[in-house]
Amino acid sequence: MRVVIVDDEPLARERLRRLLSEFPGYEIVGEAGDGETALEIVDNEEPDLVLLDIRMGGVDGLQVARQLAEYDPPPAIIFTTAYSEHALSAFDANADAYLLKPIRVEKLKEALLRARRPTRAQKTPAAVPGDGERPKREHILATTREGLVRIPVEDIVYFLADQKYTTVCHLHGEVLIEESLKTLEDDFAPWFLRIHRKALVATRFIASLERERGGEQHHWLKMKHASKPLPVSRRRLAEVRRFLTDG
Repeated sequence: MRVVIVDDEPLARERLRRLLSEFPGYEIVGEAGDGETALEIVDNEEPDLVLLDIRMGGVDGLQVARQLAEYDPPPAIIFTTAYSEHALSAFDANADAYLLKPIRVEKLKEALLRARRPTRAQKTPAAVPGDGERPKREHILATTREGLVRIPVEDIVYFLADQKYTTVCHLHGEVLIEESLKTLEDDFAPWFLRIHRKALVATRFIASLERERGGEQHHWLKMKHASKPLPVSRRRLAEVRRFLTDG
């Protein structure tokens, strides 16, 4: 289970690292000392679980949790705080568990059991196109200045989500729609591959997988008929490589 630790106190993060080391199957993939950094790390790492402090400067833990609840799929959240008065607000923010500091190992174990949930990869196998398989829908509809346009699925290069809207890049340009990536992934799964929390690509238009030079191991997918590469999250990287190798 992939875990991100968020706390503005370095000693608190260190203690959580030590406690988590006693439980097999948990991998810490990132740490943050503030809410804004936490959201960036979750975007890049797509963890299964976030251990989240509440009182932090700037974007606090409750605000982070409410934003994470909009993710698809959302990570499990365990709040870690020294203040019991936040419990009701924490569960209103869809927390899976609430731990008071100083955190004891037996309480953390109980919280981890409550928060454990199957990942998307565990729940459903990756869809691989096969002979005769077709998406549930043959096109999407988008409202533009010229009116309602119909875009065949064969012409779509990728979907890229950004808050309320999703950009549809197709062979003749781009349009915006309000459908979620989850809905699009479910409907177009046989021909599309999820490469990031925000990106769903048509496998027939994949050109190459590139690694960014420098200290960070970021990967990007180049698409035919698209001017910009798309980010590949670390969580999805193995699946993308497997598709490119098998394909």
